[in-house]
Amino acid sequence: MNAILPGATLGVVGGGQLGRMFAHAAQRMGYLVAVLDPDADSPAGRVSHHHIHTDYADIDGLARLAGLADAITTEFENVPAPSLEHLAVARPVRPAAAAVAIAQDRVREKSHFVGCGVDCAPYAVIESAEQVVLVPPNLLPGILKTARLGYDGKGQQRVNTREELAAAWDRAGQVPCVLEKLLPLDYECSVIVARGQDGQVVHFPPQRNLHRDGILAVTEVHADNVPEAAGRLAVESAVAIAEGLQYVGVLCVEFFVLADGALVVNEMAPRPHNSGHWTLDACDVSQFELQVRTLAGLPLNAPRQHSPALMLNLLGDLWFPDDDAKPVEPRWADVLALPGAHLHLYGKTEARRGRKMGHLTITGSSIETVRGTADFAAALLGLPIPLSE
Repeated sequence: MNAILPGATLGVVGGGQLGRMFAHAAQRMGYLVAVLDPDADSPAGRVSHHHIHTDYADIDGLARLAGLADAITTEFENVPAPSLEHLAVARPVRPAAAAVAIAQDRVREKSHFVGCGVDCAPYAVIESAEQVVLVPPNLLPGILKTARLGYDGKGQQRVNTREELAAAWDRAGQVPCVLEKLLPLDYECSVIVARGQDGQVVHFPPQRNLHRDGILAVTEVHADNVPEAAGRLAVESAVAIAEGLQYVGVLCVEFFVLADGALVVNEMAPRPHNSGHWTLDACDVSQFELQVRTLAGLPLNAPRQHSPALMLNLLGDLWFPDDDAKPVEPRWADVLALPGAHLHLYGKTEARRGRKMGHLTITGSSIETVRGTADFAAALLGLPIPLSE
């Protein structure tokens, strides 16, 4: 396929912050952007040339998007795969609906990982009461995860015994689930790859991540953040997963590094990822520019990191420092006085606890400098210190 050049219109299904940052990257490169999202005040819709205010499965809305856009992507994995299939009849859709459908279902996702030769935590599929009874005892204690619609720690329950497993499956509504054996975790990391229509693959350095309450809190990226062997295996595994899907687009693969140094895959996200937001300020090509390039069929330049970086996720809790019902604006002026501070707010009109409102990336000449500045920023914002575990 010939490249879709600047001046064309790129479409995105989903109007959240990832769509907003995609829109900014596309517009900087000279593209128009059309967004389809049911929220009339969506962050991406507010900054795009066209905002189609309909449900993701609305046939008329999808037709309007296909009529406006020369190629279409998605900004979150829970877009109905049939909607992407419908769009693909008229326009290139990247990533393809088939890849998104696999990422939407933990059972299919695990099977894909195994088929690619990438190690997972030992697991069992739970789809019936009989399977609860037959779960091997060596999988307990474990984490019960709903097969669909789980993100940011949602749809997950820790279970220690078969009785707790049965009760947790009942609480989940007896929907299909995956039980994963609880493993001795040292830390978490992720790798973001971009794969083009021609099979070219580029990637960012492995990212070391810290989650709190199931939501990403801190990402740190520098030369020594992940041991060389683990980092190399994580990249090779992420590339294998993308190749196995014949994937076109930006893909994030999350991993657990165990206490003995072994690496197991956790899950994948068929889109740019929260843990890759630091690339906007610390690389010459961001994850969102690579999303534009893969969608438009442009050459993929291998990204280069020019500064150590640490990213802090900014949740709506920061607006409620004293449990007061009335929100208070955080100390942005003081934060922005810090050297190397890059603030990104997502244009959401209401702060709510647990809601992703923005992120702060700190860059500097050394990781020691970056950590010192990040600790100071965290203190100003009322975030937990230390930032690492």
